Amino acid sequence: MSRIGKKPITIPAGINVSVEGDVIAFQKGSVQKTLDTKGNVDVTVQNGELVFAAKGADRQSSAFWGTYRALGQNIITGLTEGFKKTLEINGVGYRAAVNGNVLELQLGFSHPINYEFPQDIRITVEKNVVSIVGDDKQVVGQIAAEIRSFRAPEPYKGKGVKYSDETIIRKAGKTSKK
Repeated sequence: MSRIGKKPITIPAGINVSVEGDVIAFQKGSVQKTLDTKGNVDVTVQNGELVFAAKGADRQSSAFWGTYRALGQNIITGLTEGFKKTLEINGVGYRAAVNGNVLELQLGFSHPINYEFPQDIRITVEKNVVSIVGDDKQVVGQIAAEIRSFRAPEPYKGKGVKYSDETIIRKAGKTSKK
């Protein structure tokens, strides 16, 4: 039995939720998100709460039950609060700037890296901190991972792009014998 799947999701004011067959539609203003359960989970709206139930008693149904409940909660959290990831750029001459929907990165290569991001994502740069904000958790995390992959932090000097809450385990450099 899924501990996460059992918990109902409270639908906040301003968000409309409709269930049509296997598709759940979340709408806040003009923003609309959908979640297709592909027939694995029963979904109902009761007393202002979204309730998920497993269709079968097997292990896979229980896994889908908790997964779709978590995805539904992430959509509601994204529509109400949004998600944010912050990256730090460390290194001499490493910098970032935003022009329209293009993030320009200079990370020690012979050329600048121009990363084009979607319109519904907001990226801001303050000194060496890049903030990525959006309403879709998966997209925000994917963009942060792609930006980090351009120059992952190295363990000797700590140069590169890292998450703000990430700790880099430093290695000792070479030592000379006497």
